[in-house]
Amino acid sequence: MKMKNLRIGLIVFLSAAFIFSGCASWNKTQKGAVVGTTAGGAAGAVIGRASGNTALGAIIGAAVGGASGAIIGRQMDKQAEEIAKTVPDAKVERVGEGIVVEFSSSVLFGFDKSNLSDEAKANLDKLVTVLNSYAETNIEIQGHTDSKGSETYNQDLSEQRARKVSSYLTDKGINSGRLTVKGFGESMPKYENDTDNGRTQNRRVEFLITANEKMKAEAEKNSSN
Repeated sequence: MKMKNLRIGLIVFLSAAFIFSGCASWNKTQKGAVVGTTAGGAAGAVIGRASGNTALGAIIGAAVGGASGAIIGRQMDKQAEEIAKTVPDAKVERVGEGIVVEFSSSVLFGFDKSNLSDEAKANLDKLVTVLNSYAETNIEIQGHTDSKGSETYNQDLSEQRARKVSSYLTDKGINSGRLTVKGFGESMPKYENDTDNGRTQNRRVEFLITANEKMKAEAEKNSSN
């Protein structure tokens, strides 16, 4: 049992070191293949908690790794490039076998509001166009806030915003089965909460795009040919 725990701990440590070191000579597709092979869901959860980055943990947890992961990674490369080109107001990052699309809440909502602005709808319409072109993906919508106000209030606001975005995507033709909604309130800041700029950036909505089971099965089939 001790040896097993030691191996698991070593895998998590090496996977985390691999991700955070950002080996310059490897692209994200290659990194995703290795992380998926060595880590999987358990390491993803651990790394996500340790780093405070729920997107990173969720995407690592969904990885399949190996040759299949490399195939998925190439498809995600293409989709990420298209999102970045189509939705210039979003921050797009390739992570392992997935994509993180981050919108500042100020782009989507008025201050302390959960109703989508006209600008928000225009940006989401652009994103929907790309998401509909890549139907074999799952999309987790995460709401986050800064640390001002009570934890309970911020948690509720983050959930309301994530649900509002999800409902809008569904109304625009995104299959609801692809969507998962989570609110994290102030619990997972990516930026410093002791400055105005940091708090502004922490008020955000993130889209985590990962392969669904159909894409994974097709990637596995193609990797064996």
